[in-house]
Amino acid sequence: MTEKEIFDKIAKIIHERFEVELDKITPELNFTQDLDVDSIDLVEFVLELEDTFGAEIPDEEAEKMTTVADVVAYVKAHQS
Repeated sequence: MTEKEIFDKIAKIIHERFEVELDKITPELNFTQDLDVDSIDLVEFVLELEDTFGAEIPDEEAEKMTTVADVVAYVKAHQS
């Protein structure tokens, strides 16, 4: 899967889960600062990422993912 395909899937999840317009979702988008996402929302988001991409994301790795670019990079590095 290409980086663009990964980004598009993640953007779709963010759009549906956090009600953000697709054109506002950029690699630099920060979950806590820009979207005011709390820890429960982040856990649910990570669970949805795991289901979508078929990979487990350890809690310590999930905590490091603060931007969309971080999530894309993690998924790209860990795709099977």
